[in-house]
Amino acid sequence: MTHLIFIRSNSGRRELTSIQAGCRQRRQHTRPTLTMPPYTVTYFPVKGRLGAVKIMLADKGQELKEVLVSMEEWQKGDLKATCVFGQLPKFEDGDLVLFQSNAILRHLGRNHGAYGKDSREASLIDMMNDGVEDLRSKYIKLIYQEYDTGKQAYLKDLPNSLCKFETFMAKTNSGFLVGKEVSFADYNLFDLLLNHLVLCPKSLDNFPKLNDLVKKMSAQPKVRALLDSEAFKKIPINGNGKQ
Repeated sequence: MTHLIFIRSNSGRRELTSIQAGCRQRRQHTRPTLTMPPYTVTYFPVKGRLGAVKIMLADKGQELKEVLVSMEEWQKGDLKATCVFGQLPKFEDGDLVLFQSNAILRHLGRNHGAYGKDSREASLIDMMNDGVEDLRSKYIKLIYQEYDTGKQAYLKDLPNSLCKFETFMAKTNSGFLVGKEVSFADYNLFDLLLNHLVLCPKSLDNFPKLNDLVKKMSAQPKVRALLDSEAFKKIPINGNGKQ
């Protein structure tokens, strides 16, 4: 069965305002505000690969419509056959349809001022997000393949991954991965760090920069509202119930 869920930010829908200058009268005329349709995402009823997207959209005051797909429906194969890589999430922005979670994050980063101030910062953000993806791949392997036998080994090795981000953030010294403003890579890392704090509450104890990032992001009013919402809290992190 497919379910529709609407997530609305406190600031409401995305809006587009058009300003037309009246040259002869030397004054501005504002056209009526146009309400744009919300983004739509199709995914399973888990946070999974969609957590960072939801957090970013909430922080940016954007509306998201969710189409939730049960495993039973997915296994029928009809929806899967329409997915470019045979995977979800599926993201729709008007007539633009995207697959692959990091492509979605980059698209939103470009559209909502979360991709750095210039091409140099954008390249560094790409680099750091690839590093986040490397860690996420290790986390997913643990959750779905090695949880019962490899958790302790994973946690023992985790500092070797986290220290890379800690060292890089110490150089930028802005509280974010790159530059002085939040980027899509920060949202992605924040989401993954939240997962690790569930896995092991002490996992960030020796990483003050990463701890500060989590505190800073969690304190953003719209992010806090999302994290505290019942709709967000009741959705499991992973599809197999392990976290």
